[in-house]
Amino acid sequence: MKLYNTPMPAPNPRRVRMFLSEKGVSIPLVDVALARGEHKAADHIARNSLGQTPVLELDDGTCISETVSICRYLESLYPEPNLFGDGALEQAMIDMWVRRVEFQMMSPAGMFWRHAHPFTAKVVVPQYQEFGASNRGHYERALMWLDGELAGRDYVTGDRFTVADICALSTVDFAAWIGLPVPEGAAHVKAWHARVSARPSAAA
Repeated sequence: MKLYNTPMPAPNPRRVRMFLSEKGVSIPLVDVALARGEHKAADHIARNSLGQTPVLELDDGTCISETVSICRYLESLYPEPNLFGDGALEQAMIDMWVRRVEFQMMSPAGMFWRHAHPFTAKVVVPQYQEFGASNRGHYERALMWLDGELAGRDYVTGDRFTVADICALSTVDFAAWIGLPVPEGAAHVKAWHARVSARPSAAA
């Protein structure tokens, strides 16, 4: 088993690396350089027809794409510590928060990155810069919404660290890197960010 990976600041491969770190599991990493177009090479397209990373390749050649799907598979192999929930209610709540992070936070950050950032201008044609810039406000509002949700609890889903925190941290850090910092008034988000960033897995 090996993971086709892209180093920081790519947020999605980082999710899987953090997940593996929380599990105390190490698997071989094969770096795919996006800047050199390696994700669009024929051998990688054969692994993932969308030409994206990460991809988990199993020993029999089966390839799993999409970060949450990869993490769910890894959870089945390495069930402890549990990061997807114990029992129907907790599993549903964690799944709800993963989707909220992806739709409310990662979506506007991604649109800002694609349409308003100079790094992507050569590969996203056409770039709709006015639309891209409008996502700054959407992202900031999402962070302020999250700030209210985090009041009175340490982690995204409650009192323990889960895959939802991994998804949120990778999003917030990537957003900051592309020019979308945590709003000054989001004190609960900043406290949460400091808390989860102190975990060893955050360096993965």
